[in-house]
Amino acid sequence: MLTADVKLILRKQQYEVVGNHSRVKTCHWTKSDLRGEGGCYKSKFYGINSHQCVQMTPTFTCNNACVFCWRDLRYHTEPAMEGGIDNPEDIVEGTIEAQRKLLSGFGGNEKTSREKFDEAMQPQHVAISLDGEPTLYPRLTELIKEYKKRNFSTFVVSNGLLPERIEKLLEEPPTQLYISVDAPNEELFNTIDRPIVKNAWYGLMKTLSLLPSIREKSRTVLRFTLIKGLNMVHPEEWAEIMKISNPMFVEVKAYMWVGMSRERLEQSNMPTHEEVKDFAEEIAKHANYMIIDEHEPSRVVLLMKEDFDGRVMKFE
Repeated sequence: MLTADVKLILRKQQYEVVGNHSRVKTCHWTKSDLRGEGGCYKSKFYGINSHQCVQMTPTFTCNNACVFCWRDLRYHTEPAMEGGIDNPEDIVEGTIEAQRKLLSGFGGNEKTSREKFDEAMQPQHVAISLDGEPTLYPRLTELIKEYKKRNFSTFVVSNGLLPERIEKLLEEPPTQLYISVDAPNEELFNTIDRPIVKNAWYGLMKTLSLLPSIREKSRTVLRFTLIKGLNMVHPEEWAEIMKISNPMFVEVKAYMWVGMSRERLEQSNMPTHEEVKDFAEEIAKHANYMIIDEHEPSRVVLLMKEDFDGRVMKFE
């Protein structure tokens, strides 16, 4: 559970705490879209409305201590949740109200259209990815179901260390399941992700092997975070990860020198968009994928299989 001092720190960082262990923070791109300055890469790639997207987490704990994480790892890194577990319905209602509270000031912003503000008060999308590892919340499938009842699209981002929890998502699959992969091999994984649980690489590999079956029910995405000077090596090994998991999409994205990560890495570890694109092309050559889109402000490119017979599905 969150202590009073941690809650105070989070509120200073513009988080809204929901219940015992959930939180909401307005994404930069939600604010940007409300001001008419453009949405996030998920808007460009998949067609979501950035101004109607809730960024939340059902847990502040994580079983990794990634070197590039922008969070404060002093209170963030735990192998599992402890204390009272909130009901999914209460979390959903709480996160919607928190989003409305966080965006309320935009109603008087001269750059915000009234139409977009009214739409933002009725969110349609949820990114379950803000902080912590969402599969540590034991009622994640129920949480997804509750959001679906309210006609939300659901994006879940996981580090994949708990394959049994990932497999359980087949009972209530999210709209889109992301697995974050930050290294092409176990040695670099242990250096970069710094897991605090045993057999972490094995768990990730098992999750990747599950993705082909999950893809039948949910759009599957690998997210590769590139850190210059650390993991922009061995493109053929990154490609092997893609061959194991056969994801619908792969997002190759730059590490961004923000938050607490600045105490662990240097600004020089942040690759340019062109460096990301060049390395993504190297990976794609080994995996029969191709670049189909890019979003330069986020330094991210999108890969899809060359023989995939579908198209990027947009949300209406």
